[in-house]
Amino acid sequence: MTMGTGRGIGQDHLTIAEKLTLISWPFLLLLTAVAGVGFISLYSAAGGSVEPWAGKQALRFGLGLCGLVVVALVDIRVWLKLAYPIYALCILLLIYVDIKGHIGMGAQRWINLGFLQLQPSEIMKIASVLALARFFHGSTAEDVRNPLFLAYTLGIVMVPIAFVLVQPDLGTAITILMAAAAIFFLAGVSYRVFGLAIAGGLALLPIAWHFLHDYQKKRVLVFLDPESDPLGAGYHITQSKIALGSGGITGKGFLHGSQSHLNFLPEKQTDFIFTLFTEEWGLVGGLSLMALFAMIIAYGYFIALNCQSQFARLLSMGVVVNFFIYIFINMGMVMGLLPVVGVPLPMISYGGTAMLSVLFGFGLLMSAHVHRDVKFTRRGLDMA
Repeated sequence: MTMGTGRGIGQDHLTIAEKLTLISWPFLLLLTAVAGVGFISLYSAAGGSVEPWAGKQALRFGLGLCGLVVVALVDIRVWLKLAYPIYALCILLLIYVDIKGHIGMGAQRWINLGFLQLQPSEIMKIASVLALARFFHGSTAEDVRNPLFLAYTLGIVMVPIAFVLVQPDLGTAITILMAAAAIFFLAGVSYRVFGLAIAGGLALLPIAWHFLHDYQKKRVLVFLDPESDPLGAGYHITQSKIALGSGGITGKGFLHGSQSHLNFLPEKQTDFIFTLFTEEWGLVGGLSLMALFAMIIAYGYFIALNCQSQFARLLSMGVVVNFFIYIFINMGMVMGLLPVVGVPLPMISYGGTAMLSVLFGFGLLMSAHVHRDVKFTRRGLDMA
């Protein structure tokens, strides 16, 4: 797969047609392949019907893919200018959700738009990456060592996390924090700072435990001892492990997963869709899907390496890391390696906002790729 053609073209004066040739279409093909796995899984989850999930998911992916191309055609310096306004808008949406958001499954996370249940916390995963990349773009080695500078940066991370925890949505809060930590590392923050942060986090665990909701505490306890409540809080993960094991090497066959089609497997269209897929397609199918994910991550990594500006590199790596965190948490959760939290499997799990936010992130990644030779100063937006 090629990374695209046309390096060396004066990218300040590219036409839309020229930019379209610079888009990495093989990368978009990889995204379509993963989304295709999602469509067939949702079709199976509905018992062999495009309703109520697969059809809507396909439409959202089609719209999102068109949006990805549009985002990719926008100059990367425009996204630099918009980084803080997008972040501020997401903060306002989070505040609105905490005050008047739609309540579902015991959580207040959505804004009901009629045609879409908008979940601002999903968009914030990308907005926080944008804001951090913008903040660190203008930084020097001395800035990164300055405690006051890092305090400002930490505020960019902790403000949205605080609003997300109110909903409550621990999984999204962890995702934002992990992606931010990766950007801190890539920006050159010293190991000593990470050591102090980890030590402080461990010291605060007893206090954090006190603020967890009862169901969240139960999930952690069940993770440590899955057999303690097999018919209650441990039911999800118990059924997930049974389904994973029953799939064997090659699976039970499309539409023949017993755990999912006999309704033993809960949330089979969202958080536990990987379990449904592997029961039907087995270890071979699960590893094949992981390989597709790995190719997307590797592709994104090489795109980031080829970017000439600090902003584009940090933004690209932030998008890739965020995508990896989605996968890591969801797969670890359904395998019983991590506590159960509400993190979807990207482009596979049913969900409008999650799908569109992931594709928006990849649109930014592709914009960085199309405009990879664009250079601009650390403190300004002009060409270096």
